[in-house]
Amino acid sequence: MKIYTKTGDQGETSLIGGTRVSKDHDRIEAYGTIDELNSYLGLVKDSIPLSSEQQVLSIVQDRLFSIGSHLAADPSKSRMVLPEIKEEDVKLLEQAMDRMDEKLPPLKNFILPGGHPIVSHCHIARCICRRAERAIVRLDHQEKVETIILHYLNRLSDYLFVLARFVGKELNIIETAWKPAN
Repeated sequence: MKIYTKTGDQGETSLIGGTRVSKDHDRIEAYGTIDELNSYLGLVKDSIPLSSEQQVLSIVQDRLFSIGSHLAADPSKSRMVLPEIKEEDVKLLEQAMDRMDEKLPPLKNFILPGGHPIVSHCHIARCICRRAERAIVRLDHQEKVETIILHYLNRLSDYLFVLARFVGKELNIIETAWKPAN
């Protein structure tokens, strides 16, 4: 099977269900940003030295594919049965955060991203996640998006923040508190 179809050469693409839309449509931006996040999480997963969090990130990548499929489908025309995102998926992220938080010092300041490349990668993934969330909120203003998708992405960005702190702690990286210049 060839990967190229030439059907997108004029700046349009097909949604699941057959509807053609411009490649700058908010729906395309939303699932494209989810794809970018998923790809970046592959880098994070391959970089962190923690097998427990590699397992969580593998599950997250699967769920992001599910979210992408929902966003890539025309809700009025697609008859495809899509994988569900469930409240348990959100709970998994919360449990992972709780587990890591038990080993972290309380957060008393804003912290500057960085200190180690892996920590920085976690923060970049968090920022991509927030951008995906904003794109989906924009889409939701035009066409209703399942609420669980927004819940999941909001929790995922929190998870990535905690993961950055946890990886830093495991690597003995000192967090840099933000101290405003004024």
